[in-house]
Amino acid sequence: MKIGILTGGGDCPGLNAVIRAVTKSALRRGWEVYGYLDGFKGLVEDRRRRLTDRDVSGIIIRGGTILGTSNIANPFSYTLSPYGSPGAPADMTERAIRNFRKLGLGALVAIGGDGTQSMSLRFHKLGLPVVGVPKTIDNDLSATDFTFGFDTALKVATEAVDRLHTTADAHDRVLIVETMGRYAGWIALRAGIAGGGDVILLPEIKYRPADVTAAIRERRRRGKNFSIVVVSEGAAPEGGGMTVMKTVEGSTDPVRLGGVSYRVAEMIEKGTGIESRVVVLGHLQRGGEPTPFDRWLATGFGAGAAELIAAGRFGRMVAVRGPEFVSVPLSAAVGKLKRVSPGSCEVRAALGVGTSFGRADLAARLLKRVCS
Repeated sequence: MKIGILTGGGDCPGLNAVIRAVTKSALRRGWEVYGYLDGFKGLVEDRRRRLTDRDVSGIIIRGGTILGTSNIANPFSYTLSPYGSPGAPADMTERAIRNFRKLGLGALVAIGGDGTQSMSLRFHKLGLPVVGVPKTIDNDLSATDFTFGFDTALKVATEAVDRLHTTADAHDRVLIVETMGRYAGWIALRAGIAGGGDVILLPEIKYRPADVTAAIRERRRRGKNFSIVVVSEGAAPEGGGMTVMKTVEGSTDPVRLGGVSYRVAEMIEKGTGIESRVVVLGHLQRGGEPTPFDRWLATGFGAGAAELIAAGRFGRMVAVRGPEFVSVPLSAAVGKLKRVSPGSCEVRAALGVGTSFGRADLAARLLKRVCS
């Protein structure tokens, strides 16, 4: 048996831990392992390297990916030269499948988020034996309780909120922390709760500018001269849209969000007269060593992927449900994002300790409920 591995989409702490787990599990079964370079680009262009036990030794603690990755290498609409361009994308699926079969591979492990798993599903329907491993710091895949990389990003974001308390207090300012997350607010929500944020703005709860500024003025009235606002990059005001930084042609998700924190800072200064400063965490959340939880999760996912291959169960994605590692059909893993429920217990817990979500009506409604 020969198997291939690729990492698609953005980089993420824990990718190397998955590569290690898949490789070690495969080698112990007597298989050969090949890593495709730069995600699906390596499959299209037949760029790969053979992985040995030595290659993956010690990489469990390293961030990034030893194979490289790409979030624009879509074989179904390939925009990278020499085969395609943003103006004239090419369908490179036949070439990718031909390269896979030329090497004599019996399976492909595709590690990535919604875009990668969507492409994996399409390849599986074309007859390629694919197994998926879920990866995204956004934690927005509905078929698994957690994706690796999320815990590391949450740790970085929470530490940033922690550190900003002292400088906000020293200068009587409003400090605004912008997190990643795209269309799901998990990082902002949990970093805001864990770091004691005073206002949390999420994509799932459209904020009202007047309610945000009222919450900050109320803190001033109670003698609290600084405030911390944690805002997810996909947050938007009621009746308004998300802040789009740019679009990237050829990507499975071409919209790049970013900069909402500057809009929020301007809004707060106009509404309160309080000096407001911005910290955009950006790629800091995706870098560095993975946390112990992410290493554990990634190892379980990688070993689970090898088990699925050994059992011939293709077209599935490894997932975690409660304390158990399971698998789900790729068709159930994509297309539906897991987003924060505005009525969830953790939102109500934050409201219960006085956190504002920029919606006074939400607080009045939810605080009457009991979380059971």
